[in-house]
Amino acid sequence: MIRLFAAVVVGMFAVPASAALRTGTDAPLFTTQAALAGKEFTYTLAEELKNGPVVIFFYPKAFTRGCTIEAQNFAEKSEEFKALGATVIGISNDSIAVLSKFSTSACQSKFPVASDEGGKIIKAYESALLFSFANRTSFVIAPNGKVVFTYTSLSPDGHVPNTLEAVKKWRAASTPLKD
Repeated sequence: MIRLFAAVVVGMFAVPASAALRTGTDAPLFTTQAALAGKEFTYTLAEELKNGPVVIFFYPKAFTRGCTIEAQNFAEKSEEFKALGATVIGISNDSIAVLSKFSTSACQSKFPVASDEGGKIIKAYESALLFSFANRTSFVIAPNGKVVFTYTSLSPDGHVPNTLEAVKKWRAASTPLKD
């Protein structure tokens, strides 16, 4: 009986409730509480987009194996994203207290993580798995607010290389040629 219940629960998490936002759509703007290096602050996507493209990655739960791996992978490549003018933010339904700790450990104080306890942002990005848990989905949002790349996979492995490549392609396409 316990094995059957476990299989049903795993099966529910393996299939997203809906597909993620598509390339070319407007990214929903949001303001929420976030943490960077253990310090809490108010994060506003509209303000961050004024500085360049934003990589948003949704993940199911802080301090779980896959989510920790994904956050560490983004932390390792954070300087490459910055060199391309992009910022990174992770979003989950964890509390801001939990994320304050996660921002220093797994994220290595390299980028903020934001709290979406009610799941409103997760749902707006069509990245819900079950209830208010996020599917592992990454987006690249251009400064004009358009989604230029979407990647969904429960495996944490492809998110960083795919979003980094998407930012590089966006940067190449948006940089004027010099005479």
